[in-house]
This record gives sequence, structure tokens and C-alpha cells, in this order.
Amino acid sequence: MTTQDYSRAAGGAAIGARLRRLSENLDGDSVRVYAALGIEFEQRWFGVLNQLAIKGSATVGELAATLKITHVSVSQTRQSLEKSGIVTSQSDPEDARKKKIILTATGKRLVTKLRPVWAAFDEAALALNAESGDVVALLNRLEDALERQSIFERIMTRIA
Repeated sequence: MTTQDYSRAAGGAAIGARLRRLSENLDGDSVRVYAALGIEFEQRWFGVLNQLAIKGSATVGELAATLKITHVSVSQTRQSLEKSGIVTSQSDPEDARKKKIILTATGKRLVTKLRPVWAAFDEAALALNAESGDVVALLNRLEDALERQSIFERIMTRIA
């Protein structure tokens, strides 16, 4: 007996479920890649660590703005990275109230080890995007539509 794929069958009505499923699938495979290579790395670290590798240092607020994620999410990632010895925080010389996050020596070694892995991720993602007919363009359109009117607003106008 074949089990029906509810999310696929529901089409656009299950867009959130489909996006979560795809995200879990991609994250799961990412975890498998790092494990297969013997690299201790949490996928949730990627955005923050990648930005620090590019910029050298950044505050939690700067990272949240660049990555378009919450301040809380960046703070939690920073704490996890600090606990692992990958980053440290230093007072911002321009504003002592702010803390700049920087890579430690351990973090710099990890980034060096990760660069070829990240390049392979980029190549695989670009190929997957091409194979799927440029899903990134569609995601951009989805994001733009949600910026014009959130799903909350769309639902509330239908309920009112």
C-alpha cells in the first residue's frame, strides 16, 4: 500500500510544511557530509561562521541584519560557537557597549578546513537549483510576496 504524500497533494496550501521538509532534508544531508568527513560542525553555525570568515568580525546585530534572522537566533549561535572555542567576543573599540564577535585560532583553522567543503556545497546547490528550474528565483518571488503582505495579514483578511 502506498502512503499518500499529504504535503505534496495539498499543493500551495501546505507550503510551510513543504519548506520545513525540504529544510530538514537539506540540513540532514549537511550533517551527514560533515560527519562523513570527520568534521565537528553544526549546520546552524554556517551563516554566522561564514559571515565572520568573510568580514573578520561583526556584532550580533550586524549578523542578524545581514542574515535576516533574529537577534536571539544569532545570540544562541554565538553562545554555541563560543562554548566550542570557535569564536570569542571583544568590546567594540568604537562603542564599548557593543561586542564584536571574532574567530579564535581554532575557528580560523576550522574555516580553513571548511572552505573546500563549502565550495562543494555551493557547487551542489547550484546544480540542484539548475536541475529544479531555478527554484531560487521562485523563492525570491515568494519572499517578496510575503514582504508585501505577510501570511498573518493574508489570513486575517480572510477571517475578518
